[in-house]
Amino acid sequence: MKHNLKITAILLTMFIMTQFIGIYVVDYYSPVKVVDGKQVNVSAPSLPFGLETPKVEKESDYSNFFYTILFAFIIAIFLLFLLSKFKLAFILKAWFFVVVSIALVISFFILTNKLNIEKILFGFVPLIATLVAVPLAIMKIYGKNFLVHNSTELFIYPGIAAIFVPILNIWTIIILLIIISIYDIWAVWHSGIMQKMAKYQINKLNVFSGFFVPYISKKLKLKLKKMKKSGLKKKKIKVNVAILGGGDVIFPIITAGVMLKTIQKLPFGLKPFVGGPYPALFVIAGATIGLGCLFFFAKKKKFYPAMPFITAGIFAGIILSYIIF
Repeated sequence: MKHNLKITAILLTMFIMTQFIGIYVVDYYSPVKVVDGKQVNVSAPSLPFGLETPKVEKESDYSNFFYTILFAFIIAIFLLFLLSKFKLAFILKAWFFVVVSIALVISFFILTNKLNIEKILFGFVPLIATLVAVPLAIMKIYGKNFLVHNSTELFIYPGIAAIFVPILNIWTIIILLIIISIYDIWAVWHSGIMQKMAKYQINKLNVFSGFFVPYISKKLKLKLKKMKKSGLKKKKIKVNVAILGGGDVIFPIITAGVMLKTIQKLPFGLKPFVGGPYPALFVIAGATIGLGCLFFFAKKKKFYPAMPFITAGIFAGIILSYIIF
């Protein structure tokens, strides 16, 4: 087991919580839903501050949007690597701050909308969400509180997923998962770029895009107790860190969101895939099992690409939901 049982349970719990928050946020903003086995257009709230995803008017639009997303990911990864290489920490922190703030506003906006606060604020509902999101983003990016860091992570990825889900369908998300999994394998096991970027974020930026749980081993705890009893002076100690990258969290949310709204025709005379809440839950379950298997069978002090395991679980969930429903 890569981490002890307690830390593994904490990571899996945060992962699952984010997935459920994610499908709620995505469903809230989705203009398309599956109702009684049929795909219907509904009146859904717009994203705050005039943010809009392009509308899908025909099936071929999904392919065009897929290439746009893929190109955007490549540019983002390249910029992240470039800024890390030249140690432009202030630009990276500003970038993270903007992304985190927007994502949190998208997630928090739901609560302000549900409480009908627009009656008090003359229609400017995003104000409350912004007043909550921005201070949290500042504490997260420019502070060193891992509780704030992890609690905000629960809402960041749902907010980002709400932007991408409307422009993806089953085929494009499957291809995207395969590409991301291959990249993850290359970045971790071949080039080592993922480890370098993670270490730079944690050690130099004091920011990490993902869950971050520091802990010390039982052996070190006993050593510290002995040191305390013997009256030795305090000194710095090296702690273990359990991390789960943001990409490993957001892609299952996006996939579950796509399952929520999709009815997809299949070739070779197969019955169509009918999405909805249950296929979305199967995706979450599959992703969690895949991640759990990685945690339980991985070895200590070794790096592993999580996406191949998560993707395998997602695909198993999609296939199983198709067979059952």
